[in-house]
Amino acid sequence: MVGKGWICSLLIVLLLIPSSTHAESPYGKMDVYYNDKLLPGKETAKPTLKIGEPFGVKINLTVYQKSDVYVSLSCMEKDSFKIINGPTERIEKYSKPEILEANASKEYEWTVEPTERWRGGSIPLDIYYAIFAHGDSEPLVNGGFTVAYCTISNEYYEGEIPTSEQPVSESHSTQEQSTSENSSSPTASAPAFSLVTAILAFALVFFRFSHR
Repeated sequence: MVGKGWICSLLIVLLLIPSSTHAESPYGKMDVYYNDKLLPGKETAKPTLKIGEPFGVKINLTVYQKSDVYVSLSCMEKDSFKIINGPTERIEKYSKPEILEANASKEYEWTVEPTERWRGGSIPLDIYYAIFAHGDSEPLVNGGFTVAYCTISNEYYEGEIPTSEQPVSESHSTQEQSTSENSSSPTASAPAFSLVTAILAFALVFFRFSHR
């Protein structure tokens, strides 16, 4: 007969084994990357960045049935980060719907830089996503997580942004911005950014002042 102590030890070992998949459900799975480095399990990147220093965040999403997918970046104060390149052009704006066939995978990658808004402090950058069965109005999965908890220094980044990551042309940006403003978020049940933002902002400010 197997002892209870042995079973408990096995469970602890299994819990401590890192997983390469950040999230998985009956509807799909997702791998998460920071600067092309896979973040195992639910690990969050914790970089220290200069003002204007570009960095990359990415998810590789696989769906198990034909789905409509929306993604977005979010943070407590949307002016704290600037999107240089990616499937969305502004913080807290969802991407256009992407139709993925069953068992298909899609990478969503952003190049982002911190602004002066949170200089000398730390702020999380989140990825939100919504997955719908193709043609449905209610999401199968609707969630989000912190991909990077960024500490922003008082120094300015003096390097160059790679050519492939330069901002889109003004005419293209204006056209995309107009399209984005005319489109709504996936559904009314999509993440409530304003409430999440307010709660996180209060908690972070309390944390900063309580440690002075």
